[in-house]
Amino acid sequence: MSVSVITRGGGFARRRTLASIAGLPVGVALSFLVLAVIVLWSLFPGLFAHQDPANGVTSEKLLGPSAQHLFGTDDLGRDLFSRVVHGAASSVTSALIAVAIGVLVGSLIGLLAGFLEGWTDVVLARLTDVLLAIPGFLFAVVIVSALGFKTVNAAVATGVTAIAVFARVMRAEVIKVRKATFIEASFLQGGSKAQILFSHIIPNASRSIIPLAVLQFGLAILVIAGLAFLGYGDPPPASDWGRLVADGERFPFAPWLIYAPAAVIVATVLSLNRISRWLRRTS
Repeated sequence: MSVSVITRGGGFARRRTLASIAGLPVGVALSFLVLAVIVLWSLFPGLFAHQDPANGVTSEKLLGPSAQHLFGTDDLGRDLFSRVVHGAASSVTSALIAVAIGVLVGSLIGLLAGFLEGWTDVVLARLTDVLLAIPGFLFAVVIVSALGFKTVNAAVATGVTAIAVFARVMRAEVIKVRKATFIEASFLQGGSKAQILFSHIIPNASRSIIPLAVLQFGLAILVIAGLAFLGYGDPPPASDWGRLVADGERFPFAPWLIYAPAAVIVATVLSLNRISRWLRRTS
């Protein structure tokens, strides 16, 4: 009986040791590791993929995954792993542009609506409701069709669709903080509106924006990949992740052309989702 208790205790201790890496849960640590790899791919693609992503060897077309070609090759003999790695820069940069637009514009709208109240709140809140009523992906398709078929335009379109989400959250947080007791105490002590806004309301209200921004980053990758899949991104030989999936759809007998870029997209988005949930619990 004592041996059983010791074994269970030892196993429990080992699980607790494995359950945290540098103070993080295992799932969160793995998610950060995945994101670190994706960021390194986008910054230094030549360190990870040495083959030309745009020019292939015709004698090596449609080869399956192997030691030489980790993700196989496409119909032009191009190394798919190299194309996925070089496509990370476009996908990550586009998602960053989209999130930046959503955070800056949406947070400003929500801040003004929640802090100024009155007719300003009514007008901006109704504008936010209108934007939320429009399906995000459909709105992005309309915007990118008007701007032109480029990945940057797809990022702008995705960012515009995220404005309403950030505005709604920021407005709710500002209203909640504005009614707090310490805000009333600051007013009674002679604090100006500008001082209270920058010293108390913005720092406290922005805590919920960070997890939302991480979550929206993953959603932006999905939307931009979806737009590229439909042909609204950069033209060939661009290696956007969504375009790679679309190109692989033409060859059902070579499933690695779809599975490899799709797996990278899924792993990236799930990692961002896991980190967002962790940030929301710890904020």
